[in-house]
Amino acid sequence: MFERDGNAPWPTLLIRLLVGGVFVSEGIQKFLYPEFVGAGRFERIGLPAPEVLAPMVGLAEIVFGAMVLVGLYTRVAVVPLLLIMVVAILSTKIPILLGRPWGPFALRSVDYYGFFGMAHASRNDLAMVVGSLFLLLVGPCRFSVDAARNPSAKKTTQR
Repeated sequence: MFERDGNAPWPTLLIRLLVGGVFVSEGIQKFLYPEFVGAGRFERIGLPAPEVLAPMVGLAEIVFGAMVLVGLYTRVAVVPLLLIMVVAILSTKIPILLGRPWGPFALRSVDYYGFFGMAHASRNDLAMVVGSLFLLLVGPCRFSVDAARNPSAKKTTQR
């Protein structure tokens, strides 16, 4: 079921660049624009201890996103990123789906609510979840630090 690290087809690099790039960018923005995407946003949506949680999430997105970008412990790195996405979906997209606050999570203002409102608002989240799951299943491809550390993968992927 799981490929050895480095045996995934080379176009996997494109998924790695997408997933890693988005997470690194989002993590950096949590520090550059804390009121909009960092602690201020975390507070508005009802997450606990936003002044602590937002920088922790931002740092995790930067570190694990960078690991995905270079293909270092790729399968391990996507696990915390998947957890971040699950929390994001539960805390911000479920209220949109329901059209009302959900538990401690506030309802933000969007143009429309329900399934299609949630689908529209969660397109980036869902792309990151699917991309991360893909990398968890197939690994990083031969253009990665993981493959460089696994010499047997290089031999089987170079054709």
